[in-house]
Amino acid sequence: MIIRKIAYPRAALIGNPSDGYHGKTIAFVFRNFHAEIMLYETPELVLMPTMRDNTVFSSLQALSSDVKQYGYYGGIRLMKAAVKKFHDYCLANHISLPEKNFTMRYMSDIPNRLGLAGSSALITAAMRAMFAFYGLSISPARLASLVLAAEREELDIPAGLQDRVAQAYNEPVFMDFQKEYMEEHGVGKYERFDLPDHLNLFIAYRTDLAEGSEVLHSRLREEYNAGKKEVLDAMKEWAFLTEEMRKAVKEDDREKIAHLINRNFDLRCEVCASSVSTKNRRMVELARSVGASAKLTGSGGAIIGSYKDEKMYKQLASLLKENDIETLKPLIVRSGGEE
Repeated sequence: MIIRKIAYPRAALIGNPSDGYHGKTIAFVFRNFHAEIMLYETPELVLMPTMRDNTVFSSLQALSSDVKQYGYYGGIRLMKAAVKKFHDYCLANHISLPEKNFTMRYMSDIPNRLGLAGSSALITAAMRAMFAFYGLSISPARLASLVLAAEREELDIPAGLQDRVAQAYNEPVFMDFQKEYMEEHGVGKYERFDLPDHLNLFIAYRTDLAEGSEVLHSRLREEYNAGKKEVLDAMKEWAFLTEEMRKAVKEDDREKIAHLINRNFDLRCEVCASSVSTKNRRMVELARSVGASAKLTGSGGAIIGSYKDEKMYKQLASLLKENDIETLKPLIVRSGGEE
């Protein structure tokens, strides 16, 4: 029997990057791309490489292009981390696994290293596949924490829970990472959030801007831990913006939604100016030039925003296309549970 599990890219509507700093966020996953794991029983445990793990190249240029697109690491390290952390989880919870091995294959068409949580999507799908293979279950909240542990503890990737929560719940989620609550319960407060299609959201991304999340989070973490006032105040404001977005969506206040999206990015530039590249700023500026709102979906390389009507969307898509930026309308996942 072949087990297939998938996970989708994440877009942060509001509040990022405060999720790793006891803030609040709203995020969702969308079907336009996906990561998939295929897993089946075999005599030995095998992790199958794909083109992202290529070590043979036709030329120096081919190698350089590969590094530009995928970085210096492919997907095998993600699979290894997922398997290792799954095993640790079973040991810690005194779960006795049957004596059987598997082969794991992966694929993903999620644009790489563009702030769409492609890495955590692969790990989430891998975790789902292993839990299914061994006949185990885990709550979405715990799954999100387990995926984050694989990235932080095994791969030393500085990240927060937001991406993994949205991918684990498979629906739009309002997240509150209040410190005291998390220390007591081990997870944040996660609430299903109704995000209607008529809000006219768009996502745009460019493929020449690959950048890992560590570029932003390493510096931000240092300043947060040092108690820098501007950073601490920003975290409070991002949490406030998230609460205001929840109200604005429920009231269908399009003007306020656009304002909050714009403010989220402007605040990021005020606090993390050196980590917002010129090309990232340019994407936002281009979107705003036609009247749309815009902010980063994650750490950089992709933006999310709102537009007024179809006429504005066509203007937006055309202008961004002229600047080598792809635009799409996100097919928001609302199913909940696994896929």
